[in-house]
Amino acid sequence: MKRVLIAGATGYLGRHLCAEYQGRGWHVTALVRSEPGARDIKANALVVAQATWPETLVGVMDNIDLVVSALGITRQADGVGYWDVDYQANLNLLEEAVRANAKQFGFIHVLNADRMGDVPLVAAKSAFVRKLQQAPLQSTVIAPTGYFSDMADFLAMARAGRVWLFGKGLQRINPIHGADLAAASFDAIARGEAWYAVGGPEPFTQIELATLCFEVLDAPVRITHVPDVLRRLSLWLLPRLAPRRIAGPAQFFLTALAMNMTAPPFGTHRLAAHFQSIADQD
Repeated sequence: MKRVLIAGATGYLGRHLCAEYQGRGWHVTALVRSEPGARDIKANALVVAQATWPETLVGVMDNIDLVVSALGITRQADGVGYWDVDYQANLNLLEEAVRANAKQFGFIHVLNADRMGDVPLVAAKSAFVRKLQQAPLQSTVIAPTGYFSDMADFLAMARAGRVWLFGKGLQRINPIHGADLAAASFDAIARGEAWYAVGGPEPFTQIELATLCFEVLDAPVRITHVPDVLRRLSLWLLPRLAPRRIAGPAQFFLTALAMNMTAPPFGTHRLAAHFQSIADQD
């Protein structure tokens, strides 16, 4: 039986990765920061370690064939930054994987990262990718367009009564469900692809995303367009005025809004069904 270690296993994508690999017959070791938050993860073994502390990783990858990292900061607020986690923690994982003679390393990155060098979250990930591509093992970098979970911001605005869009709102995205992304990642790593850009089965303009939210909520469509200069002004102000836990995700979101975030489609999950499941919980 092949053995995989999943880092970032308690996150949105990490949980799907664990389920995907276990469902395909792999022995799954989930790397977690604490056991209480990992009780429902589909894994054969749990390893409690802090990836930011390399001494806690010693030996955890012995006999591991593949390491897949979905490790990164989203809205974490415990004093560590993007260079501590998205770069250094992943580098610690990579160095231990090399020491343990793991055969492959998969990493979940970001689409259009080469156009987001000013975004700290992306810059840290990109720096790690450069290290990964130089490492003496086979690597696969997965570059998704965006997660279904990220689209909840549009639904939250619609629930509040109005969706605000910068500019014309014609930029496109085909976001992908975590289960579909996990399956796509499994396949790409199994094929040995060096770089794999992927999105979900449905492309939307931002206007279409907003309209879908109102349709799911059975509410009147209220969309207001504001000048894009306000987005650019926000990007300038955020790192100067907002705490890092707010500024970081907002910088990424506002930067991505100005781009087409589309990639080859994969999967079967539909965004309308995802939005409906959120709406039904409220």
